[in-house]
Amino acid sequence: MRGVWRTDRVRAAEQEVFKTLPEPKLMQRAAFGVAVCATEFKPRKVLLLVGAGNNGGDALWAGAFLRRRGIAVDAILLKPERAHQEGLKAFTAKGGRIVDAPAGHDLVIDGIVGISGKGALRPEAAAIVERITAPVIAIDQPSGVDPDTGAEEGPCVTATVTVTFGGRKPVHVLSTRCGEVRVLDIGLTQALDDPDMIVLDHEDVAEAWPIPGPADDKYTQGVTGIAAGSATYPGAAVLSASGAVLATSGMVRYAGTAADNVQQRWPEIVSTGSVNDAGRVQAWVVGPGIGTGTAGRELLSHILGVGVPVCVDADGITLLAENPNLWDRRDPDTPVVLTPHDREFARLGQLGKDRVGSAKALAAKLNAVVLLKGYNTIVADPNGRVLVNQAPSAWLATAGSGDVLSGILGAVLAAGVDPWLAAGCAAYIHGLAGTLAASGAPAPASAVAAAIPDAIREVRLW
Repeated sequence: MRGVWRTDRVRAAEQEVFKTLPEPKLMQRAAFGVAVCATEFKPRKVLLLVGAGNNGGDALWAGAFLRRRGIAVDAILLKPERAHQEGLKAFTAKGGRIVDAPAGHDLVIDGIVGISGKGALRPEAAAIVERITAPVIAIDQPSGVDPDTGAEEGPCVTATVTVTFGGRKPVHVLSTRCGEVRVLDIGLTQALDDPDMIVLDHEDVAEAWPIPGPADDKYTQGVTGIAAGSATYPGAAVLSASGAVLATSGMVRYAGTAADNVQQRWPEIVSTGSVNDAGRVQAWVVGPGIGTGTAGRELLSHILGVGVPVCVDADGITLLAENPNLWDRRDPDTPVVLTPHDREFARLGQLGKDRVGSAKALAAKLNAVVLLKGYNTIVADPNGRVLVNQAPSAWLATAGSGDVLSGILGAVLAAGVDPWLAAGCAAYIHGLAGTLAASGAPAPASAVAAAIPDAIREVRLW
């Protein structure tokens, strides 16, 4: 489990460290780590993009260390009058050159803006960055990307590697511009308290995933109910059911008008045409393909009143947005997990550039876990906990993929896993299954579902 800290907390940690370690010493440690990373590229000619303040100082000191190794290093000073003087002195003393433009450099170090910076690149910097074709090492973050939200308001740097210090900041898990993220401990780690958000890894998911033991049976492993699909959209039912069956649910019950389609695909599922006849379950999945008319509304109303954890997706989210009184059917202590994509989210609340803040606000407002889908999926609960799942690839951007996710999540909820963690683990396995199914080429949602066992196996064998 990897922690993520907002930049104001990182800066506060820096101030604590400065009480025992001088700031220049900390800067040199950081710069040395950047220089070591740069040598891995075996560069012949390096360009430093140097902004004002400490981030530019890091770049200049890194250039000085590279010069010690005999590597040619040039620097463009974007704000010469505000360049870090000690770093500039060290750089030029080692033979570093000040230049006006890129010319034949095979590696670039981005020291334009640090974690205190906001907004897009200024026109002069943007014009230089646009001309760069070499790999880029970003110091702390790609310049021009918001460090706390990962949002972009204009031109910004796209890094091959981002080297940061002490711990990950939100930009490192919310932006696609960072490339590979490397975290160096330069003395800050011990000064950081509990993180603002977390990122799961294989070990976390393996530990949380429900695996049957010698005393388990189909009931103790968790019975998942699926209320999805319709005569118009039978595929949604099949895909949601597939997610639940293949995610090791002990038993799956299906209720709906697509019962014949589900039974034909999965004979092990207990199917019925009505939710009233479904029998007892430990969690429900409701919404994919049920429609937004009277029948769908009555179905959702019934399930919210059953008193077991519920995953609400797709049409279910639209129904909640259009009929807020449906929430009255739910016991406030009954866990509800909402799984909207951006457009569905906008029906329930305001989605701004700060996706984490938006998800936290909606979770608190609705007293529900919110899983905001995207390349980086955000899971927030009413207590303010936030989890970010970084997608291994973008292959999940395909029709029906969300239906599969809802089925996986229903199975993990039925097994009794904490809803917030269940949502994070489901998103993790879903993303990994998408990558395994695609294997470098597009794959449909049914193939993503088929890859779920392989994803679980890979996590557990890690």
